[in-house]
Amino acid sequence: MPYLYLFIGWMLYYGSHSYLAALNIKRKFQGYMGKAYKWYRMLYSLLATLGFFALLLYAATLSPQYLITPSDGTQYIGYMLATFGTIIAVKSMKGISITRFLGVRPHDDLKETNELVLDGLYRWVRHPLYAGLIMIFLGYFFFLPTVASLVHLISLLVYLPFGIYFEEKKLVILHGQAYVDYQQSVPPLIPTKKP
Repeated sequence: MPYLYLFIGWMLYYGSHSYLAALNIKRKFQGYMGKAYKWYRMLYSLLATLGFFALLLYAATLSPQYLITPSDGTQYIGYMLATFGTIIAVKSMKGISITRFLGVRPHDDLKETNELVLDGLYRWVRHPLYAGLIMIFLGYFFFLPTVASLVHLISLLVYLPFGIYFEEKKLVILHGQAYVDYQQSVPPLIPTKKP
């Protein structure tokens, strides 16, 4: 039962993440907050960070039930996958303002939209940050092959098709035909051809 709670927690976390990032919800908050809306992104990032760590802390309170016996080999694979995933995640932020992304630099993201990034890792896949996260979570599972680690990974994999769908719906509104063309020429997560 605690693992079901963990899964439900992840689904609520991911669902709220997509819900609060939706343009129509942001516009409602902009109406409520007025000039203070420039802090919305920072509040969003803070809520996401707190929720993420709350789920990890809850998982840490569960008695570990190993699915496979950890070994030097599984830990090595885990380190490699997590390291490679972290590199991909960091490189996916190239060309994107981290201070704007996190909301550290207050701004109205409904008026000041980011340019469509098509170079770097984005030439290969549309969502390199998500690809990096998959590798990090998979690496974590190999490093610590417990039921909780598997729930973390499965939750991410269950959410991603929905998260990608809603994010891309928003990106088509923001960037129009340029994003539609991009969708048709670049795969979402796994590179299948040369750019």
